[in-house]
Amino acid sequence: MLEAVLPESWEDTPPELMPAPPPTQDELPCDDGEPMETQRHKWQMDLLIETMDRWLAPRGEGYTGGNMFVYFDLAQTRGQYFRGPDFFVVLGVPRGERKCWVVWEEGKGPDVIIELLSPRTAAFDQDGKKRIYQNQLRAPEYFWFNPFDPEERAGFALLEGVYQAIPRDDQGRLWSRCLNLALVLWRGVYRGIEGTWLRWATPAGELLPTEAEAAQQQVEQEKQRADVEAAARRAAEAEIVRLRALLAPQGGE
Repeated sequence: MLEAVLPESWEDTPPELMPAPPPTQDELPCDDGEPMETQRHKWQMDLLIETMDRWLAPRGEGYTGGNMFVYFDLAQTRGQYFRGPDFFVVLGVPRGERKCWVVWEEGKGPDVIIELLSPRTAAFDQDGKKRIYQNQLRAPEYFWFNPFDPEERAGFALLEGVYQAIPRDDQGRLWSRCLNLALVLWRGVYRGIEGTWLRWATPAGELLPTEAEAAQQQVEQEKQRADVEAAARRAAEAEIVRLRALLAPQGGE
């Protein structure tokens, strides 16, 4: 009877018997061709991503993206995938561009996910996706927000494998323990649209700024610095005048 000869190591395994490696982000679909629901949805996503990316930059790590596929199960590679989160953050990973997020390549999935509700997607976001993020992706925190109905917002934290509601604080904020940041409502103008937007804020209540806001803050800081320096110069010049007056010879002496 012939006996099967097993290789002593994977290096001895014939190529045709080697298991196929899982696909990489370069081999996976990264676009389903579906745009965001409305301009407000698109710019709300951009606002969250822009401010979060600026916050991550000084840390030298972390990735944020949105409306892109997140692959966590090989079944998704066989066409059983869904459109990715509208917004997500992954901590503790190198910064840099991705075509899609592939958990088996990166070593972890998103820490925080936000879905932007619309009439077409709300039911799936609040039920189907919530169960996927809880049971399969196991994202530590999941939030949703309706850009046209700001009071329709909620957050959930994964505790012992089950999402538990995150209560709003007395200021209506939803806190992310993963980020130590709050999701707050902000009434203002972003890209020419006035509305109520979902923003990230620090524990001190400071909004994470956009590029434009950061540039404006820098201009204001430079102006304040220039004003302080000008006031100091005027005070010094006034003091010189005063001292000269004291030291000037008195008449009749």
